[in-house]
Amino acid sequence: MNVTEIFRSLQGEGKNQGKSCLFIRLAGCNLNCHWCDTEYSRSGGKEMSLDAILEQVWRINPPYVCITGGEPLMQAAELEPLLASLHKRGAHVDIETNGTYAFTRLQPYASICMDVKCPSSGEQSDLALLDTIRPQDSVKFVLKDETDCRYAQQIIESHRIAGEIFFSPVTGSNYSNIAQFILTNNLPVRFQLQLHKIIGVK
Repeated sequence: MNVTEIFRSLQGEGKNQGKSCLFIRLAGCNLNCHWCDTEYSRSGGKEMSLDAILEQVWRINPPYVCITGGEPLMQAAELEPLLASLHKRGAHVDIETNGTYAFTRLQPYASICMDVKCPSSGEQSDLALLDTIRPQDSVKFVLKDETDCRYAQQIIESHRIAGEIFFSPVTGSNYSNIAQFILTNNLPVRFQLQLHKIIGVK
């Protein structure tokens, strides 16, 4: 597998925010979001075998594992045996994906966090994938302005999303305006800032 980095930190967002987590960041991405905060993972990386990755995981034996990118599902064929091995050992695994690749074959092994791309990103997700989100999965909208908020609202109102929904403001955007939009429109979402950036960890 092509890996950018493996590191330990507190999970900064999503359902497991604030929990100790081992991150496996895979290299490569099929999108080029305007406000991407991990551009270094779009290319490069280091080839690692399944055994080498698992050795690092079991040495740390973390309570949670997050597989992120880049876009990890670009390596889905290699990712599946990794997930199966982690699942067999009882690891709690989350996969962060940009919602452009189908993920149903991986759901038996992990929870999915689908990042639905809003207009400010300059990219688009496959909204049909929202129908495959389960209660244990989640959906995230990264929002910069009211246009993004209204786009997210339209999607929420036109799709039956089974998992928890997060509104995550772009760093430096007007947080209070986005919070007020949630309140004004009575949206069934959780407002969430990126904890790792606030406390200054990776």
